[in-house]
Amino acid sequence: MTGSWDKEVDIVVVGSGAGGMLSALVAAKNHADVLVVEKGSRWGGTSATSGGGIWIPGSDQARAAGFEDDLDEAFRYCRGLSADNVPDENIRAFVNNAAPMLRWMTANTPVVYTAQPYPDYHAENPGGSPTGFRTHLPEMIDGRALGADLKTQQFPSPAASLFGYLNWTFAETYQLLYRTKGWLTGLAFNMAKYWLDWPFRFTSRKDRRLTLGNALTGGLRMALNEAKVPLWLATPMRELVREGGTVTGVIVERNGTPMRIRARKGVILAAGGFDKNKAMRDQHAPLYPSAQRSGGVTTNTGDALVAGQAAGAGTLNLQSAWAAPVFYVPGEDRGRLVTIERALPGCIMVNQRGERYLNEAASYHVVGQQMARREAVHGDASPSWMIFDYRYRHQFPMGPLLPLLPDWLQARAVKSIMKKAPTIAELAGEIGADPAMLAATIERFNQHAAVGEDPEFHRGEAAYDKMYGDYRHQPNPCLRPLTEAPFYAMPIYPGDIGTNGGLITNGRAQVLSEVGKPIPGLYAIGNSAASAMGESYPGAGVTIGPALTFGYIVARDLTGANG
Repeated sequence: MTGSWDKEVDIVVVGSGAGGMLSALVAAKNHADVLVVEKGSRWGGTSATSGGGIWIPGSDQARAAGFEDDLDEAFRYCRGLSADNVPDENIRAFVNNAAPMLRWMTANTPVVYTAQPYPDYHAENPGGSPTGFRTHLPEMIDGRALGADLKTQQFPSPAASLFGYLNWTFAETYQLLYRTKGWLTGLAFNMAKYWLDWPFRFTSRKDRRLTLGNALTGGLRMALNEAKVPLWLATPMRELVREGGTVTGVIVERNGTPMRIRARKGVILAAGGFDKNKAMRDQHAPLYPSAQRSGGVTTNTGDALVAGQAAGAGTLNLQSAWAAPVFYVPGEDRGRLVTIERALPGCIMVNQRGERYLNEAASYHVVGQQMARREAVHGDASPSWMIFDYRYRHQFPMGPLLPLLPDWLQARAVKSIMKKAPTIAELAGEIGADPAMLAATIERFNQHAAVGEDPEFHRGEAAYDKMYGDYRHQPNPCLRPLTEAPFYAMPIYPGDIGTNGGLITNGRAQVLSEVGKPIPGLYAIGNSAASAMGESYPGAGVTIGPALTFGYIVARDLTGANG
């Protein structure tokens, strides 16, 4: 397709998530003229709504914490978990470039990461790290430096904020979870700081104390602004422009008008997956049919995938997703990822008959996959039910159901899905389960939990399980009998935090045709590309970590960077 251009730049980045913004910044720092276009009216993508964690083997931060990683072992670990159809080249490119990427980002942005003693999700596998230090979390950033741009940043997920507006760090999460010394003072201080942020509070609900994914994307946007890289909101890409087999630009819609933008060096697709496209999910990923309960942002509708295929790109593993168990609160536009709650003592998950069928404390990806497969085969896992007793209800949150706050003070939508009864038999009636089955399930669980064992599903044995358990409870931080009435139930669904199949790429993030040849001028990263992790989830941060790393790789490749 040929014709005149409305604008010319060196590189067009489609999508404003973490990977897209970092690729734009790296290219700009290497003297490229870059434009970022974002379909939505808010920037930051799913990255901004996330916990902001990144999985980075061999980092300087891990070394400073006393952990000497082995990149060959990290490769071995990922290779053992990833799908067979993912090339070694892609996994090796990520493993070898992840730490240099983080070093560059640390030196060139306000974003600061610290390595965490957070076990790999399959730490017992060859090359896995039971002590952690491959997962990194971002430190808090003062959002005031963003000025007016803060108002258009994506809000964090309801699962990653308090009351839907108050940002918090993971350290504060644990302080609130266990109500350790000073928790109430800390909560009151942060709430006062939020509400007394005048005059900003009169114009926006955003918390200017940026944490988690808001800290990561906020820091990247600050660096982009400093580098004078434009980011156009409400500018969806309609199609890729091709000339003689080479992608030479994009057609976008801006202010209701089509614009042809030439990309002299290349186009980077960083527009997320097809999380919210029900038709595409039904066609490609029937195991994960619910677009409504996906945790991705609403603009993730597969535009980059469709455009890439129209340009001749091949696809890989479209059936796959970053699976997860989710709570769904009526009226919300996404599911709430369930991480910590499942591992805490005093709860179990059952199917619609009242049977346990998995280790509740396993990684959310594993649990989400098991729930989806159970539903596909037996039709009794969507929803499943989290069952817990009064002691748990008083001590811990169960997703949107907050502890200490009386049942009648919970949000109306939360009360509409909460079930409560004075006995297990009556609770079974509330959720439509077989009373005898549910009673037998809980009796059997209680018998073993009393001595810290779970012979059926081995909950609380793996390092990952224990990390999210209650360290104060022994002999097993994940297990306690359910004995204190009344008893509660909350529906929990097989869901995801995004799709992870996509366009086929190589180790340079070049998009490949259906016959395996690079399409000149076209690159893809993040969930627009098929993940190097295949259908696996090696550890916390393997969604954003590779997105950033391949964004770094492609930007350096396009600009011929040496340093």
